[in-house]
Amino acid sequence: MRSKIQYTFTAELWQHAAAGGWHFFSLPQAMAAEIREQLQWQEEGWGRLKATARLGTSQWETAIWFDTRRQTYLLPVRAAVRRREKIGAGDAASVSIWV
Repeated sequence: MRSKIQYTFTAELWQHAAAGGWHFFSLPQAMAAEIREQLQWQEEGWGRLKATARLGTSQWETAIWFDTRRQTYLLPVRAAVRRREKIGAGDAASVSIWV
């Protein structure tokens, strides 16, 4: 991935409480702290860092967002990716990101 740093983790997919809410993976807090320490200078508005993500056989361009309440980055997962990978809220999966 064009000189980006790869991070791989396993997490549970969760859905924001709002009706039709987005689905996210929360990065492990220690990993998020390392990313923030090294790359915070690259963040855009609202703690946004451009990223590439891979879940199963699906790979897509996205961003991770720093959530100050959870003290970690959130990785949004589109409906098309969830359908293709047959994953829903409450399911755990291995995810790779490049930032």
